[in-house]
Amino acid sequence: MLIATDKDLVTPALGSMLEGYDCPAILVSIDYEILATNSHYQEAFGEIDWTGTPRCFAVSHGYSVPCDQAGEQCPLEAAKHSNHKERVLHIHQTPRGREHVDVEMLPIHDAAGELIFFVELLKPVPLASGAASTVEMVGGSAAFNKMVSKIARVGSSDASVLLLGESGTGKELAARAIHMASKRKDKPLVALECAGLTDSLFESELFGHVKGAFTGAHSNKKGLVELANGGTLFLDEIGDVPLTMQIKLLRLLESGTFRAVGSADVRTSDFRLICATHKDLPGMVENGTFRSDLYYRINVFPIKLPALSQRPDDIPLLAKTLLEQMSKGKQFHLTESAVQRLIQYDYKGNVRELRNLLKRATVLTDTNMIDGSVIDECLEGEAIESQLNDDNPVSIPHPDTWVDLKTAEGEYLNKLMLKCHRDKNKVADIAGISLRSLYRKLENINRGTDK
Repeated sequence: MLIATDKDLVTPALGSMLEGYDCPAILVSIDYEILATNSHYQEAFGEIDWTGTPRCFAVSHGYSVPCDQAGEQCPLEAAKHSNHKERVLHIHQTPRGREHVDVEMLPIHDAAGELIFFVELLKPVPLASGAASTVEMVGGSAAFNKMVSKIARVGSSDASVLLLGESGTGKELAARAIHMASKRKDKPLVALECAGLTDSLFESELFGHVKGAFTGAHSNKKGLVELANGGTLFLDEIGDVPLTMQIKLLRLLESGTFRAVGSADVRTSDFRLICATHKDLPGMVENGTFRSDLYYRINVFPIKLPALSQRPDDIPLLAKTLLEQMSKGKQFHLTESAVQRLIQYDYKGNVRELRNLLKRATVLTDTNMIDGSVIDECLEGEAIESQLNDDNPVSIPHPDTWVDLKTAEGEYLNKLMLKCHRDKNKVADIAGISLRSLYRKLENINRGTDK
């Protein structure tokens, strides 16, 4: 953009121009001074104190020097050198605390081509925070920021996303963040957990069915594809989709059309696809258990979610946030010994395991302080398991007294339902499963009881 050089005349005009952006925007001079803001900025970040000389690095980060001198990337400095738009993910101070913000710096030149101003666009990443808060995705490590940066980049597009990572790393939260960053955020985000579904159940859940399509189909039912029209369809554990159903899913993705079970009517749905898995899909393609054409169709923009072991620096902040979220009238605090014990532990279940461990700790502590000894007590079960390979194994019940896994799961869930006074949301949270999975498991348990 080329403009005149009279700053006193230009600044008000550019300040008015900022209202044309549909996101928070500020006008910045080449020496980091904030000259104007738009209404979106004021709503998201509050009013700026104009009595002094507000600098972007001071207002956004509380720094006394530019970002590149404080150990961070500075998009303004980068744009100075490139003379082109630059983009970076930063953690900014906001009225809600420290939040991840996707920053774009647009250089503005005068009629002679000299760089004189910047327009800085700031797009907060939904659900992500760099501080303990009610926000669900929390962290500030390099691995976490890399993931959030990719979410911010792909969010505004309509590209299909494949979320990869171990169980418990927060793939459903990442899907929600992508949806909230998209133009479809005012439409539904519809999720289907593919694990454990038979061919017929998967087809019925996804495409719906008409009355009389099969035994038990007493009325018409809309499928999740139809419910996701205009919004986002999230297929969790895509690697568990039955091979026979993968061709129907591929046809849906390529044509946007589908038929409800038992119906000859062809319907259409416009949705954005997000898939997630902890499985090795390339390996499954190699051994023939996952279709290669479907894999390449869903793997447009892969995002790797880091395991907790890859971001140990985030554990203290995560633990503090989780305790705040689960506290009901009683605020719990971790001692330094407890924090160190949490950092040292190997979380095979990632954030989900950390959450369950902390819940256990709030029950075991006699005060609102959780110290290292309480954490050690919480880990007692894991310690016993590790002793099974030692020279002096603990006593194990005789195999004749054991029950099958399905029965054990049923007993566990029934006891948990009684303990939680049949609060299914609480039961699902403690068990570490989705509410949909809980309903399905309880239905299977009741079906087995009726036989």
